[in-house]
Amino acid sequence: MDVGEVVYPKPDLVTIHDGFVEGAYKELAALGYKAIRNPEHVMFVTDHEVAYATPLAIARGAAIRDVAKRWRIGHFYDVGRGGHGHLFPIELGLMKPGMFVFAYDMHCTTFGAVGALALGVGPEVTSVLATGSVWTQAPQTIRIDLTGRLHAGCHPRDAGFLIAHDLVSGRWGVEYDYRAIEFAGAGAAMMDVAERVAIINSVTEIGVATTLFSAPLPGRPHAAWVESDDGAVYEARIEIDLANIEPQVALPGGPERAAPLSSAEGRSVQHAFIGSCGSGMFEDFADAARILRGRRIADGVRLFVTPGSVAAAQRLASEGVAQVLMEAGAIVLPSGCGPCANGLMAPVGEGEVSISTAAANHKGRLGAGEAYLASPLTVAASAVRGLITDPRSMLGDA
Repeated sequence: MDVGEVVYPKPDLVTIHDGFVEGAYKELAALGYKAIRNPEHVMFVTDHEVAYATPLAIARGAAIRDVAKRWRIGHFYDVGRGGHGHLFPIELGLMKPGMFVFAYDMHCTTFGAVGALALGVGPEVTSVLATGSVWTQAPQTIRIDLTGRLHAGCHPRDAGFLIAHDLVSGRWGVEYDYRAIEFAGAGAAMMDVAERVAIINSVTEIGVATTLFSAPLPGRPHAAWVESDDGAVYEARIEIDLANIEPQVALPGGPERAAPLSSAEGRSVQHAFIGSCGSGMFEDFADAARILRGRRIADGVRLFVTPGSVAAAQRLASEGVAQVLMEAGAIVLPSGCGPCANGLMAPVGEGEVSISTAAANHKGRLGAGEAYLASPLTVAASAVRGLITDPRSMLGDA
């Protein structure tokens, strides 16, 4: 396949979340479709609105269950069954190296953490449902070689924010729009799944086509991984030493608005959130617990934690991490997107400042207030102090 070539790939899986199931059904029904292509390869996920708070939400849930039956959907994860659709398929092993996925939501690129190639096609996913594919143009690829290791108190989300910033700001002089971003190098090879998901998430937000780790996971059989050909051609190659990265915050307006944490340090916060497809895995909450153990959330601060999957929530409970979070004063929400789903649950109020691990912080994304993004470590430290805080100042005696 050549760059720029238009192809019609056959997906191994097609994923749609609860925000678009009804829309897809109505669109295809209006065109006369009573069935879809390859329903056994389609996955419906309820993760945006998992705690029905309105009659409309209840009706929507019922409609989704009805559509799943009518279309004979092969993989249906209703409320309380899976969790966040960009995370639990990884944990359950539904995503494997070399798989190709079409999805409604662009954050499906998290599947690249385990070597699966996923493309978010938005409303055009209805074409995939109707015909089995949709025209796709092969993108250029930018390879990012990661070297070194992050220092204590730094997190892959910090790296993701900084990479997004440097691509958008033009620091490297490369185009990023509709590019495939390939992460490779010795630093990438040492990252576990949760670390890979974290670094992918913010880069996805700037409008790249997809992301993929070509470095095999530690302990994963080498032969099972999809790697670039020896003669692969890249539009650009960038090298980043993780040891040079400092804690970051993404200023209100987008993950690419990364800035050194020190630039916002001391800003008062009233709302904090750990979760989302960028930081909703067990390891993210275990990181936060390192800060929260033996401490309390500051008066006037609400800290919400949203496990990315039912399995992660169960593990948090069985290993005592949930107890640490709750003893600190955190409020544990049902598995799913949490406040990141446009503030449908636990939103930010007018005049409030939030610091969170959400996927995005555009105006109105988490509610009416002002939203900063940071790593789970930084969010936990900030919730304890009631001020945006460098977590390194709290790790020594944690």
